[in-house]
Amino acid sequence: MTTTTREQREQHDPWPAPVATGPVSATVAVPGSKSGTNRALVLAALADGASRLRGPLRSRDTLLMAAALRNLGAQVTDAPATDPGPAGADLVVTGPVGAINGGLASIDCGNAGTVARFTPALATLAKGDVHFDGDPRMRERPLTPLLAALRELGARIDGDRMPFTVRGGGGIAGGAVTVDASTSSQLVSGLLLAASRFERGATVTHAGHRLPSGPYLDMTVADLRAAGVTVHVDVPGPGDRPSGTADAASIRRWRVEPGGPAPLDRVIEPDLNSATAFLAAAVATGGQVTIPGWPAHTEQPGRLLPELLVAMGAEAELRPEGLRVTGGGRITGIDADLSDFGEAAPVLTGLAVLADTPSRLRGIAHLRLQETDRLAALASELGKLGARIAVTDDGLRIDPVPLRGARLDPHADHRLAMTFAVVGLAVPGVTIDDIATTGKTVPDFARMWTSMLAG
Repeated sequence: MTTTTREQREQHDPWPAPVATGPVSATVAVPGSKSGTNRALVLAALADGASRLRGPLRSRDTLLMAAALRNLGAQVTDAPATDPGPAGADLVVTGPVGAINGGLASIDCGNAGTVARFTPALATLAKGDVHFDGDPRMRERPLTPLLAALRELGARIDGDRMPFTVRGGGGIAGGAVTVDASTSSQLVSGLLLAASRFERGATVTHAGHRLPSGPYLDMTVADLRAAGVTVHVDVPGPGDRPSGTADAASIRRWRVEPGGPAPLDRVIEPDLNSATAFLAAAVATGGQVTIPGWPAHTEQPGRLLPELLVAMGAEAELRPEGLRVTGGGRITGIDADLSDFGEAAPVLTGLAVLADTPSRLRGIAHLRLQETDRLAALASELGKLGARIAVTDDGLRIDPVPLRGARLDPHADHRLAMTFAVVGLAVPGVTIDDIATTGKTVPDFARMWTSMLAG
């Protein structure tokens, strides 16, 4: 006879999405940025010495990253928090990576794009073989351009997608390389983060269609510079354009000088992507939600969120206590290019099906290659509620219609699960399978959601 734990039951049993009985009024402290935490972990592991990360996110993706760095020879340990708060303990990381036990290491990437795309370049610095694998979906996600680029820079790699093995030789020469990162900006970030440890650094040129999620590359460059790495950013002119590319804007070039990052002491910003669902709750209910610690200046793409919510009828104000979003009681549709902020597309789709005018979300064809095909999954799952969503070449078209309750499957995608919770605020009878998948970025999402509704 077998037994199941409470966590296993919650993962598989449908979670009844709470219906708002009135306007939400709450302050919600979201955890640290996943993107910021994993970039900081990588740079700390590359540094020669100890670094401290304050307020880091502890979720499946960041725990996988920490485990990967330990397997590559870095030390990652908990330490008492310097400033006690909801994040709990700090993380202390001692590098550099390189020495691995027995000359062989294995890295489980799960379904974490940052782990799969940031750590292969680090594995080239290891003294031994490093085997990579992950969840079944990760075997379908884009990696081939990254691995090809690493080979061109001097790496030895067996395989073109997961599972694959990096034959680490303690370092690679580096140099100039061209990569088509039109499926994910992480393919470039994965090269840039490690490049200062290559013998000659690296010059990385993106040559392909429009680069999605550009602000994440701005984050990478800012984090490298904060760690003392010299990075030059160049936008080549038309004469440098390879044949087959659409325009000069389709290419960007980065030059990372050799030398390695310095140890750092860094405070991790709140995750503005994870804040999206909670702020959307204010819009969906005509209520008010405040996110403490919202930075006045940040490279996170989430900085674009307030103006998008305002376009849908809300008010947004950055106050001393944080960002406050107030719903206007009526949701209007939007026509928006989300190529720089595709992470917001699922939740904005959830608001769009509650709006009283049509919406068009553009520039997000790359979402087909995320944790799931987000465009198809949003259309099919929200379609169970009666939503009218058409998948276009580069996004979604949403026409508002009356909705009904249904059981929804987030397809192991944290952003979809959060989206369905937003819709459930206004549509009775929505249940969500595998709400635990939100643990990828917000480990305590279900409790935080119900606490928000309780004010």
